[in-house]
Amino acid sequence: MSGSHRLDGALAWLSGHVDYERTAPTRRDVPTLEPIHRALHALGDPHRDVEFVHVTGTNGKGSTTAMTAALLEGSGRRVGTFTSPDLHAVNERIAVAGAPIDDDELAALLRRLEALEATLDARLTRFELLTVGALLHFADEAVDVAVVEVGLGGTWDATNVIDARVAVVTNVALDHTEVLGDTVEAIARDKIGIASTGSVCVLGDPEPSTVELQAALALAHGASAVWRNDHEVVLTANGLALGGRVISVHTPLGAHEDVLVSLHGRHQGPNAMCAIAAAEAFGNVALDDDVVTSALGSISVPGRMEVLSTRPLVLVDGAHNPAGTQALAESLAEEFDVVGTKRAVVGVLGNRDPVALLEPLAECGVEIVYCCRADTPRALDPEAIAKAARSLGMASSVVDDVGRALDMANADADPEDLIVVAGSFYVVGAARAHALGLPGHRG
Repeated sequence: MSGSHRLDGALAWLSGHVDYERTAPTRRDVPTLEPIHRALHALGDPHRDVEFVHVTGTNGKGSTTAMTAALLEGSGRRVGTFTSPDLHAVNERIAVAGAPIDDDELAALLRRLEALEATLDARLTRFELLTVGALLHFADEAVDVAVVEVGLGGTWDATNVIDARVAVVTNVALDHTEVLGDTVEAIARDKIGIASTGSVCVLGDPEPSTVELQAALALAHGASAVWRNDHEVVLTANGLALGGRVISVHTPLGAHEDVLVSLHGRHQGPNAMCAIAAAEAFGNVALDDDVVTSALGSISVPGRMEVLSTRPLVLVDGAHNPAGTQALAESLAEEFDVVGTKRAVVGVLGNRDPVALLEPLAECGVEIVYCCRADTPRALDPEAIAKAARSLGMASSVVDDVGRALDMANADADPEDLIVVAGSFYVVGAARAHALGLPGHRG
């Protein structure tokens, strides 16, 4: 059997498990990490052989994870990353030294998990299986450190079976309220649950009350130190630069002035601050300026304020909640204030308020919304998105398919126009594959 066929069969087995990322916004009635602990114990607790940086937050987790991994890699370490969601293939979620796990390795890993599950008294979810698989792979690959992105929340996320040397909370805003709670305080409490005994906690939220709440809780969890935004860690500059941002960051261990970050958006400044702090906290030493300059000056994170083409300017961004679209709108106003018409291709999940999500785009001058359907059973009806757009004074067209929606936007646009794709990573992934001629999603 060929490698691709072996992987197809393994992915078919994986897809037979409950996938809360695609099909349901809630977790088990009584959250527990016990099934994952039992699965890992049956494998010999491979996660005990790995050091970790654990990253959570309402927005910015993916970018912060990528930058932290690049900084640690630049410091001479062999680094693993576990991220979600993937844009084009499940392989993207599990990477070592910047390279996603290849098809043969992934097929073999999933077959090991299939054999393991047959011995367990509980059936794991798809995300739990991928978490276990990632931790096993990192141990097999003898990584020096793995940077692990939380899937949802913190306390009861499947990834919270690890005891990280460094725990990062990028920020806190209202999102996934049906799971995490309907107040910022409740969500902050859930996210800080990744703090563990002996960990250094990096807290990046700009709201002082949120940072102080999380700092107190982290210390109560046994954290050895807390690095708070605007206290121990300070972003002293965050300006626009050609190709990204130029930032300056001070941590308890070092200072880095006028660093180019090759990512678009003001929000990437705080994300880079958290990444620098996390990497320095992990090694308990200041990073060399050459490492910071090289790692952050060449960083790319697909699907995050990513320019796909020009004339018209087409960019994709994974903004999927009001805080995310607010950051997107601010970036459009600061960095992409085109003379032509601003257009948006938007697909939204059913647990989102489309008015709240679209409002920042309307305020930054988006005039036309092409409403499409995210490739998930949780997708909101595009007609509901169109109704929300019209209520905000934006024109709308309904085109179910993401690729056709992007084609329509391109056909309608003049060379001076801007087209932004947002609302869900499922939509961004489909649009990106369509625009770049990539294969359809696998896994």
